[in-house]
Amino acid sequence: MNLDLQELSGTFSVTDVVVAMALSFVLSTVIGYVYRYTHRNVSYSQSYVQTLVIVGMVVALIMLVVGSNLARAFSLVGALSVIRFRNAIKETRDVGFVFLAMAIGMACGARFYTLAAVAAIVISVVVVVMFKFNWFALNVQRQVVKVQVPAGDDYTPGIRDVLIRYTSEFELVSTETIRGGALTEVFYTVRMKKGTEPADLVSALQERTSGQRVTVLTGYDSTDL
Repeated sequence: MNLDLQELSGTFSVTDVVVAMALSFVLSTVIGYVYRYTHRNVSYSQSYVQTLVIVGMVVALIMLVVGSNLARAFSLVGALSVIRFRNAIKETRDVGFVFLAMAIGMACGARFYTLAAVAAIVISVVVVVMFKFNWFALNVQRQVVKVQVPAGDDYTPGIRDVLIRYTSEFELVSTETIRGGALTEVFYTVRMKKGTEPADLVSALQERTSGQRVTVLTGYDSTDL
């Protein structure tokens, strides 16, 4: 049996490998720091940022392996198709950073070093500018009002009267029974009138609901009486 092992790494040099790996690492790290700097919510994950760096370098490696060989590309697609990711992306912008890290890795692996560096810098600057100047923000503060009322009686007119008095707009979201049907829980989204405090709304609603529990959720804070 003839075992003829062919070395294929002659299609790229050691310098190509070092430069592609190093540049993808540096640029992916920059992307990770930009992500951390511009992250607003409490769902920040160190593991996710580290994954961005790993993704950038792995994609660069894949591009070096594939090169211009179409058969090799299809083989890698088949091999990678068995991978299943079960962690849900928490924010839509996180998907954008994943694609950015992949694109930079692809550019590095394809040896488009200038393109990779310029694209990473330009896109990172755009992300920081959008963060600094709060682009596309919609300055509409809405609250969630949760009202519990005894089952059987119709408290809707009284609740609507209070909401009309204290809010500029409101919308019924859901109605459900709790505690074995003893209570009905109603959810509204509302927009408070200027000068109106959540505590005032809570007190007025409790007067109409026989003192049952009323909750007003405003962002991460809540008034729960």
